[in-house]
Amino acid sequence: MDIELLKRQMREKRHNRYFENAKKSLHDNPKIFTFVIKIMALSVLFLCTLIFTKLSNENKQMFYDTIFKDNISFATINNFYNKYLGDIIPFKDLIKDNKPVFKENLVYGEKNIYKDGVVLSVAKSYLVPTLESGIVVFIGEKEDYGKTVIVQQVNGVDVWYGNVDNLNVKMYDYVEAGALLGEVSDDKLYLVFKKEGKVLDYKEYIK
Repeated sequence: MDIELLKRQMREKRHNRYFENAKKSLHDNPKIFTFVIKIMALSVLFLCTLIFTKLSNENKQMFYDTIFKDNISFATINNFYNKYLGDIIPFKDLIKDNKPVFKENLVYGEKNIYKDGVVLSVAKSYLVPTLESGIVVFIGEKEDYGKTVIVQQVNGVDVWYGNVDNLNVKMYDYVEAGALLGEVSDDKLYLVFKKEGKVLDYKEYIK
């Protein structure tokens, strides 16, 4: 018998057996298949972004301005990803998170209209909870509001939390509803609600 032919047949059998096992594994574990697809999608997105910024300095500047200067709609990106690929974190379903999560509700006394939003009377050094889940898209000073944190919620609404100090968050952190952002500088909390640059009625969000 031809030894080379025998070796080739053995290699082909091992090769076929490997792919049969791989197919069976993916069939029996659909989460693994989904995980691989999401990783590939994120890798392609990353490579496309890298190529785009390398093509010219203009592209690089455009990317920088869009991400770091403009208020990019993370909610739109999140909704698009969820619609076609599921959760934006590709391996979230495979991880058991045992860390405790704060789930605080907003507690306040009086509320009054202030500028584009509302001012709430709260306890001194009150720890400020987020109203809904979202991404921190701004941290800095805002005229008439003091140190402000803006969270873009998953529904696309930008919520300004003004007069907040000693922050527990940083730029582009993802925060769950009820997570603590920081504490008020005195006994006032300013809130503003906007979507696509338009001021929204705070009464829709603060009861």
